[in-house]
Amino acid sequence: MLSNLNSIILEGNLVRDPLLKTTPNGHEVCSFAVASNRYYKQTEETEKEVSYFDVETWAKLAQTCGTMLRKGRGVRVVGRLKQDRWLDSAGKTQTKIKIVAEHVEFKPQLKKDDAPDTTEPESATETAEADEATAALPDAVF
Repeated sequence: MLSNLNSIILEGNLVRDPLLKTTPNGHEVCSFAVASNRYYKQTEETEKEVSYFDVETWAKLAQTCGTMLRKGRGVRVVGRLKQDRWLDSAGKTQTKIKIVAEHVEFKPQLKKDDAPDTTEPESATETAEADEATAALPDAVF
């Protein structure tokens, strides 16, 4: 079967601490939100537009993100878009789009004096084993 292209790269900063949970089936999932800034010229003024994106990681990548990430930390996320659908209490279909990360790069943390850290960024990638584990999971909202 041929799949369509669904790929996204996002850079930004966490807006809150990540939430690490375990599903009823025993799979670990970590969710966090990323704020990404876009700057553009509006007449003579430079404008700033902020967008917020929900990100979800699974298995070993979820464990790593739950440990390494905190509010304000910069990240680069590589993954795919996923649309969750459900019926609300009134029977109306609701949808939400999130990013399911397959790779997360942790940007160097700023020191207390706000001087940039000169160390290389760290990264984590979801393993093939984790891909197989999440492929068997039903679509659900956590």
